[in-house]
Amino acid sequence: MSSQKHPSQLICLKCGGSAENGRICIQCLGGLRVLDRTIDPKRLKEELNRIMGYLGSDIEAAFKKDPAAGSLMEVLDYPGIQAMLLHRIAHFFWNLKFPYIPRYLNLMSRQLTGIDIHPGAEIGKEFFIDHGAGVVIGETAKVGDNVTMYQNATLGGTGGSRGEKRHPTVGNDVVIGAGAKVLGPISVGDRVKVGANSVVTKDVPPDSTVVGVPGIVIAREGRRLPKIDLAHGELPDPLMDMIRLLEQRIAELETKLDAKKKQP
Repeated sequence: MSSQKHPSQLICLKCGGSAENGRICIQCLGGLRVLDRTIDPKRLKEELNRIMGYLGSDIEAAFKKDPAAGSLMEVLDYPGIQAMLLHRIAHFFWNLKFPYIPRYLNLMSRQLTGIDIHPGAEIGKEFFIDHGAGVVIGETAKVGDNVTMYQNATLGGTGGSRGEKRHPTVGNDVVIGAGAKVLGPISVGDRVKVGANSVVTKDVPPDSTVVGVPGIVIAREGRRLPKIDLAHGELPDPLMDMIRLLEQRIAELETKLDAKKKQP
């Protein structure tokens, strides 16, 4: 019996397999062909241990930073914890260049938690997302250790081409307040506080506080910031400080003017 394929059966131009309805098979067309990818068992074991280690550090961070954390079962139900577990798995497949799987895990996470973290984002240990709803982290974002983000905060991009660095790099011990937007390939130094609803588009030096739209850096010269905690509402208001200085200056000028008018 002849082993030749039926003349009408087409060959996929990409993988060489059978393509019944065209010149590209459905697996290649949909980006789903993963049979040519293998995972080193040693690497898989190391990655699983790393994911579990990061999960443990994230849970520990939740207990340290959230006074409402009552038990392990409660913390495991936190949207931020669930989103980070799914992200770390998706990031593993992303690094292996598996098609579709990382983005599908991203979709599941977004639908389940309301948090959108691109599989390509690199996030360190002790990462805590409080409440979580509306948090967005872009593809080329890099986040250090012991970072806290609040609801509706964004590590976003400002354009650029594929493959370029388009999102922020965040250092260690950083807190990003509710609604804050940190945009572009900028650097946010260690021990920085970003105030709620601030928009940051320029580099932020370490040991600084950023508030306002656009974000204004307020350095605490002469001393380091205390350890990052939940008191992200205790932030200075540079606009009000400027208004107070102007009011003080006006009062001084009015006093001098009144004194001059009273002179003979």
